[in-house]
Amino acid sequence: MQDLSEIQSQHLDILKEVGNIGAGNAATALSQMLNKTIDMKVPAVKVVPFNEISDSVGGEEAVVAAVFLRIEGDAPGNMFFMLPVDEANELISQLIGNPSLNLKDDPIDEMGASALSEVGNILAGSYLSALSDFTKMNLQPTPPAIAVDMTMALLSVGLVELSEAGDYAIVIDTEINEKDKDNSIQSKGHFFLLPDPDSLDKIFLSLGVHLDE
Repeated sequence: MQDLSEIQSQHLDILKEVGNIGAGNAATALSQMLNKTIDMKVPAVKVVPFNEISDSVGGEEAVVAAVFLRIEGDAPGNMFFMLPVDEANELISQLIGNPSLNLKDDPIDEMGASALSEVGNILAGSYLSALSDFTKMNLQPTPPAIAVDMTMALLSVGLVELSEAGDYAIVIDTEINEKDKDNSIQSKGHFFLLPDPDSLDKIFLSLGVHLDE
C-alpha cells in the first residue's frame, strides 16, 4: 500500500464528494427516524497521523460515543464514527424520547445503546453505499459495536490491528443539524477510515486515480 501521506487534494475531493452523497442519504434516513428535517454535510476530509487522531475529537482523554464497524469485501478496513458524548446524548435522547438519557451511565441504557448503534449503522452504511456506487466495489459493513470511553482507549483497537498499514488515517468530518432550528440537534462527529494494506490503492484505482500521481 502507498503511504497515506501521498494522498493529494484530488483524492480527498473525491472522498468528500462521496461523503456528501452518503450524508444526503443518511440525512433522509435520520429525518424519518426522528420525524424532523435533518441536514448533514461533510465540510472536510483530511489525512491525519495516527498520533494526532484524538485531537480531532477533543484530545486523548475526551469522552466520546463511538460506533465501530469492520468493512468487508473488496477493500477491507476498519471504520469508527465518534462524536462528543454530550452531543450523542442530545441526539439519542431525541430519538428515543428520553431527555434524561446519559450514555456515560454504567451499565449503558439498553434503548440508548440500540439507538446509537442504529444511527452509526445508518451513517456508515450510507457512506459505504455511496463509495460502492462510485467504485463499483463490494463494500459491506459488519454489525456495529458501540462504546463510550476516552478517545484513545477506543481508537487503540483499530490502531493496534492496523499498525502494519501505515501511520495515517482518513478523517471525514460530519455535521448533523436540524434545519431551521437554532437550539436543536447540532452534532459534529468524525468518521475515521483505517484501510487495510492495499485497500486504499484498490479504492482509488477503481476511481481512476493513482496515489503516486
